[in-house]
Amino acid sequence: MFKVACVQLTSSNDVYSNLEKVSNLIYLAYKKKSHLIITPENTSLFTQDFDELASKAETMKENFFLSSISNLALSYRKWILIGSLPIKLNNKKIANRSVLFNPKGRIQNYYDKMHMFDVRISKTEIYNESKKFLPGSKKVIANLPWGKLGMSICYDIRFPNMFREYAKKGAIFLTAPSAFTKSTGERHWHILLKARAVENFSYVFAAAQTGKHYNGRMTYGHSIMISPDGKILSEKKNGEGIITALIDETLPMQLRKQIPSLKK
Repeated sequence: MFKVACVQLTSSNDVYSNLEKVSNLIYLAYKKKSHLIITPENTSLFTQDFDELASKAETMKENFFLSSISNLALSYRKWILIGSLPIKLNNKKIANRSVLFNPKGRIQNYYDKMHMFDVRISKTEIYNESKKFLPGSKKVIANLPWGKLGMSICYDIRFPNMFREYAKKGAIFLTAPSAFTKSTGERHWHILLKARAVENFSYVFAAAQTGKHYNGRMTYGHSIMISPDGKILSEKKNGEGIITALIDETLPMQLRKQIPSLKK
């Protein structure tokens, strides 16, 4: 058994303020004896302005936000997954990147969001992530002390084949750090996450952005942890803060033996 914490935030376009908030909540998760701490998509910077995104994004080597989180992981001796932050690439493109630190403060794995959120929800609510980010090309499985973890970000959750592949390769944990819109979250959030958990007999950990942001955008919140049999282990409907849950890493394989659907 081990303990997982999900951090819920209302991030802004102020990287320093976001760092202070998330650092305080990571400390709270540490005090609650969490072993793995997960933050939402857009943890360090929440903006839809490409010029602002481009000016504030940094490379992995120069990134003071990542350096700060590295120090926390080392100081607390915890696994910390930053759900995502903008990373400037060598070709001056930007990746929406999820970064996993091990308890030595080193980057264990990172994953670039593969599926871009290019949607028209209404006449006034339109998103074009592909104009801001270069999509990732690789699925990533991280090896944790308790088992394998398949990494994703937000909109990826709508592509079930990705998670099926993770499960078939032995992943028993799935992360889906998100900034789900309020309108789609109300309709789809719980259904999608429960489906990914049950169809793959995997734990799903989904830290989320919440509430009204500085630019008027509304995110759904409802950070949630779901068991491999679809039970909600912990959920935070709104407001900033953390949730925790004890995780039995033997349960996914027990269920997979009972119902061997992954062999099909």
